Amino acid sequence: MSSRDRILGRVRRALADVPDDEPPYEESVARAYAREHGDRTTEQTVDLLAENLADYRAIVHRCADGELPELLRRLLAERGARTVLVPPGLPPHWLAAADLVRVHDRAASTPQELDRVDSVVTGCALAVAETGTIVLDGSPDQGRRRITLVPDHHICVVRVPDQVVSSVPGALERLDPARPLTWISGPSATSDIELDRVEGVHGPRTLEVVLMSGE
Repeated sequence: MSSRDRILGRVRRALADVPDDEPPYEESVARAYAREHGDRTTEQTVDLLAENLADYRAIVHRCADGELPELLRRLLAERGARTVLVPPGLPPHWLAAADLVRVHDRAASTPQELDRVDSVVTGCALAVAETGTIVLDGSPDQGRRRITLVPDHHICVVRVPDQVVSSVPGALERLDPARPLTWISGPSATSDIELDRVEGVHGPRTLEVVLMSGE
């Protein structure tokens, strides 16, 4: 008797007393998970998102829609950026006040070319308050996944409150699983056995998140 036969024999013996009309496992196990922790207002949910983003060492800013172009100009200037990578569907007025070289998201761009870009500005698919996570799905205002992983500085704009959800279950209901989803909780980081944290190992060293209201 082969190992396969022995294993299948054990499975058959274990299932011998299971009635034929036994409901499938996925139907018989209760899935009454809490959808979110606590009862929060929209404002409290946004505040929680800001708190958790900062806890992950992302730099959080808040502004109104009309203030965004000037805020982005200031953030890029403070960074000393001379070039900014721009997804194809980024709203043009977002960078209207920034006087620097725009690098467009191209399939032909090499990792070396992307690495020379100073900053990248994108939108997002949504943000999860309870985990301090922003999610990108490759939509036109976000571009290809690699443009947010290679440059060292990423500014991500979150439309408040439309793109803010309380929890991961709420996020999963709104996301398309067929799209290339990237879940980001703070800047790229890793720690060695001594718990020495190093940022920028496999993604941006600096993540700035703008919570923009009023659009």
